[in-house]
Amino acid sequence: MRLLIIDEDPRYRELLRHHAACRWPHATCVAYDAQARGAIAPEIRANGFDAVLLGGARGLEWLEDLAQRSGFAPIVFLASDRDEGMARRARAVGAAAVVGREKIDHGALIGAIGQAAAHQAGMRAHRAASGLDSSRFGGARIPGYRRIRRLAKGHLAELYLAESELDPVLVAIKVARDGLREDALDHAFKRFLQEHEIVQRIQGPCIVRLHDLGVSDEHAYLVMEYFPHGDLAKRIRAGVAPAAALRFALQLACALQAIHQAGVLHRDLKPGNVMLREDGSLALIDFGLSVHRALALDSTDPNLICGTPQYMSPEQGHGKRIDERSDLYSLGVILYEMLAGRKPYTAENPMAIIYLQRKAPLPVLPEPLARLQPLIERLLAKEPADRFESAASAAAALQQALEELCADELVA
Repeated sequence: MRLLIIDEDPRYRELLRHHAACRWPHATCVAYDAQARGAIAPEIRANGFDAVLLGGARGLEWLEDLAQRSGFAPIVFLASDRDEGMARRARAVGAAAVVGREKIDHGALIGAIGQAAAHQAGMRAHRAASGLDSSRFGGARIPGYRRIRRLAKGHLAELYLAESELDPVLVAIKVARDGLREDALDHAFKRFLQEHEIVQRIQGPCIVRLHDLGVSDEHAYLVMEYFPHGDLAKRIRAGVAPAAALRFALQLACALQAIHQAGVLHRDLKPGNVMLREDGSLALIDFGLSVHRALALDSTDPNLICGTPQYMSPEQGHGKRIDERSDLYSLGVILYEMLAGRKPYTAENPMAIIYLQRKAPLPVLPEPLARLQPLIERLLAKEPADRFESAASAAAALQQALEELCADELVA
């Protein structure tokens, strides 16, 4: 028995869990704090649960939403004993059963849960008989997740939006397009494994959360945090105010500090790899090109160029040795793009952009932002020795620039 319990009161959630455990000692009860976590994402169907127990101050409002979702798990509604109208309304909008909230009738509650679970079992059997395998993601079947839709398709992998059956949350699942070979690890799987290992080493809130890594039907997959607000590239297209640009850059500098302290260079820092959380904070993703600092220092192969040309440092674009200051150059490109609304260097082909990164004059900010020009020039210096020596130093400079900008805005 798997139950999802939605209510604002933690003591009441525990009381419901206790009632369920008396009948089903090994039941799994997942508590959902409606007040702290907010509304359940519209794509969620809670198919991994046998029943949902729903109550609380906004319980009826939530019921009207959840019960209308096609295929949502059956809901046992906890209505006020003193409000018969609430009970009638709950039945009318789709509750599978209604039980009194204040004085819980144990038998009535257990009976309602049992009936809801039986209905859910029937719906699962119907879906199976109809051949509706919602746990298939491309060439792999991944138990424990319900496929919602494909988000992107790349050369090595496909990205899907999915619902976890363990908790009513959305996740992103990256699935390798090609199956693993018998004689060697697939290139995509190596990247997934490396990304998982790197992220596990890094401590900091500005890093994507990874939930699972595995292989199914000979396809590697990686389950990670989902970002409904998209990436920084989308935010830049909408326009970023100078103060917001400095705040974003400061968060990125702090994220790089955490990465570098773990001995890792990102090597592919760009707006498309910077995601926005609902609270406005940033998270770095895609560590598939990341490398340990010692390996990067030993790499002098001019034919080995990894990254995105528009955001590469001059030394990275020419296959030279790189260190933390190469990531800081990429940060400078992003900051310039946020402030100016355009990339510092553009050309018709990647090699021309790499040439400009090395030879072209430093880009100049629009006149109203001239006070930030020294910061840009320090980050985008052609020679690593002329840049900030560390992400911590860059963060301190960004913090000072932000404070000065905000102080001037207050005076104005």
